[in-house]
Amino acid sequence: MAAVALKFCRKGLPHILKDGAVATLSPKALGGVRQKSSVQYATRPELPKLAYCRVKGKSPGVVFLPGYGSNMNGQKAEALEEFCRSLGHSYLRFDYTGHGLSEGVFTEGTIGTWKKDVLFVLDELTEGPQIMVGSSMGGWLMLLAAIARPEKTAALVGISTAADHIVTAFKSMSLEVRKEIEEKGVMTVPTKYSEEGTYTFTIGFLKEAENHCVLQSPIPITCPVRLIHGLKDDDVPWHISMQVAERVLSPDVDVILRRHGQHRMAEKDDIRLMVYTIDDLIDKLTTLV
Repeated sequence: MAAVALKFCRKGLPHILKDGAVATLSPKALGGVRQKSSVQYATRPELPKLAYCRVKGKSPGVVFLPGYGSNMNGQKAEALEEFCRSLGHSYLRFDYTGHGLSEGVFTEGTIGTWKKDVLFVLDELTEGPQIMVGSSMGGWLMLLAAIARPEKTAALVGISTAADHIVTAFKSMSLEVRKEIEEKGVMTVPTKYSEEGTYTFTIGFLKEAENHCVLQSPIPITCPVRLIHGLKDDDVPWHISMQVAERVLSPDVDVILRRHGQHRMAEKDDIRLMVYTIDDLIDKLTTLV
């Protein structure tokens, strides 16, 4: 079983980096972005074009995987671009099929669809091993991509990782409720992150997602893994990150729990923690080389 280190972070960040690193981080990397990369489009045979932004630089590179219904222009994604640019490391952020500026129909997407998107960008738009940073559903996709492309995976950073979450939520309901959902053909989940106040998942989406569950058995991932989760996450329970930590085969796993952290982990202190965690991994990986 993987070793799990717990870091309980209250308001105000601990000094989790090497001496002096906190003082050298650019304030703009933790707030707004002054210089953004331009949007490009990747063409795929018989598949929707994917919108992406890329910064070329040193290895290991960083790839950001957004959450369900989100896009590459969120605060975390943009802060990471500025951070990687300041260090001279390569960085890639992109929109899944049906998300943001990418082509495709959002409601027709599945976990399998978006997994293919991640594998495509890893194969075609990056060079060498990457640090994948996955937010919510992006954390689930990052695990699937790491399993499929171990040679392209240097390390993983999960933010509010939602591995198997929608499938687990459905299966945890009573038999009566599940039958009702199957008859209606859709399951609605309350959330404060959509205009409707709910996310709607079809039975087809749920059934397809079952093919990509990772928590029923050991997860064959051996690279460094960092899992950051808020204890006040009302959308994805923090214990999912604990389950991931218990199942990955890597001997280098940290779970970092933010006492006041919510699902999006988009407060300034949350973003600082994410950036510091990635900086520490880059330092570790560079030292190993």
